Amino acid sequence: MTDFERFSEKINIKFNNLDLLQRAFTHRSYLNENKGPDLKHNERLEFLGDAVLELVTTHYLFNKFPEEKEGVLTAYRSAIVNTTSLLRVAEELKVNDYLLLSKGEAKDVGRARTYIIANVVEAIIGAIYLDQGYDSSAKFIETYFLSITDAVVENSLWQDAKSHFQEKAQEFERTTPIYKTVSETGPDHAKKFKVEVTLKGKTISTGEGISKQEAEQEAAKEALKAKQWA
Repeated sequence: MTDFERFSEKINIKFNNLDLLQRAFTHRSYLNENKGPDLKHNERLEFLGDAVLELVTTHYLFNKFPEEKEGVLTAYRSAIVNTTSLLRVAEELKVNDYLLLSKGEAKDVGRARTYIIANVVEAIIGAIYLDQGYDSSAKFIETYFLSITDAVVENSLWQDAKSHFQEKAQEFERTTPIYKTVSETGPDHAKKFKVEVTLKGKTISTGEGISKQEAEQEAAKEALKAKQWA
């Protein structure tokens, strides 16, 4: 039994075309060292899986909360479908054990690797959709993503850290937080950003991420802890 047959058993889906599942785990760098007419990387599957994940989640929330406003549903969706959720699912399924990477990429266990792993989960969804159709991919998403919906709503996890920090800053200090990018490091395909957040000119905290938005969210989370507003 191959690794990908074992993975398909783990998620309880019998693929008609197991090559699709293998492709979901294949990073672009792997093709630089392994040539073959049938080898393809996972970026197109990632693109498709991202759309399927958003559609299934949107459909689910639309039906589950028939009276809720669009803005709130969008916030719910963002809390359920984000990098943190993708990484949680990746860890649960041990995605890292199946990755096909170049030797160089395989040595990198930092933020760039995290980004690759998150993308693989979306590619897996794309592979399921192509091989099994909407219902099967929706079932996978319900199992691994939508199961946290009640916790997200009950614990107000749908309110992102930046919004929460801004509300608290306006409530307690009558000011608006200002975010500033203090550094950008790494190559274009694996940038790392560091952002600081200030109140009335005073630095409260910093945050790092693979995008400015992620770094700002991390800075806001740390600021909430620093101000004991969490």
